[in-house]
Amino acid sequence: MTKSNVNVKVIFSAKGMVRMNKFKIDDAARETGLTKRTIRYYEELGLITEPERTDGGTRLYSEDDIERLKKVVLAKDILGFSLQELQDFVKLREKIQHHREDYRNSRDTSKRREELDHIAAGLSEQIVMIDKKMERMRDFRDEISQLQDKVTQLLKE
Repeated sequence: MTKSNVNVKVIFSAKGMVRMNKFKIDDAARETGLTKRTIRYYEELGLITEPERTDGGTRLYSEDDIERLKKVVLAKDILGFSLQELQDFVKLREKIQHHREDYRNSRDTSKRREELDHIAAGLSEQIVMIDKKMERMRDFRDEISQLQDKVTQLLKE
């Protein structure tokens, strides 16, 4: 992380003092390789939560916010997720996080089972989608490899 953080917040918890670095949108953009406009757009879509703001309205991103943005970039650029697929993924992750809390607090085994079934179905959908993308990428790679072989063969003639 860059050293140009705006604010260092100190929180006292049962475990002691915890430092939380906050970063302006310029710093978040630099860290993630995204533009400020894209970061704001991802906020609007719900891909990241709205960050804290100063009294003057300046967005202050936490290290967790920056890491989440990096995961969004990875999913979009490397895995080729569309924005809709990213939204579905984020919703599923939030559902899992929420379920984890409910699961710990619930005594109703049928409700627990129903929630787990729903999450398992969502995860299965994500895996199928990724497998399809990987298959298309393999096919595309094979096609390019065949073209390269043809060009190499022509160069030998």
